[in-house]
Amino acid sequence: MKQRTVASLLPWLALVIAAGALGALASREAASFYAQLSRPSWAPPAGIFGPVWTALYLMMGVAAWRVATALAQRQPGLALFLAQLAANVLWSWLFFAWHLGGVAFADILLLDALVIATIVAFWRADRAAAALLLPYLGWIGFATALNWVVWQGNPALLG
Repeated sequence: MKQRTVASLLPWLALVIAAGALGALASREAASFYAQLSRPSWAPPAGIFGPVWTALYLMMGVAAWRVATALAQRQPGLALFLAQLAANVLWSWLFFAWHLGGVAFADILLLDALVIATIVAFWRADRAAAALLLPYLGWIGFATALNWVVWQGNPALLG
């Protein structure tokens, strides 16, 4: 096992924070756009998303760092981690910047599959790392259902 130090953690945190920032660029107008959408009663208020995503990104960074510093099976897991991170960022652009509800839904289904595959790969290398991704999987599972309902309820805005 490589040594787990704060210095070796920082690049992983920087990566997920950069991904979050890139997604946030697409979401600059998200609050006003979200307010225009017909949403189900179970949709969270817009102010919930920032704190939840901050916590999830931090857990994702720690999970990737743990796998990067483990010996067993780390490369497939890290490649999957990077792929799911890209799909995650793309979703914000598809939904909030480009208003492509159907394409965003297809992307989030891919994201779901990639996160599940990442968790399986991380489990083989570091079970704690896999466990750190479970809240993320739960949140994007919820987001998948929300994406579907909002897309279906807003054909004019999310054509």
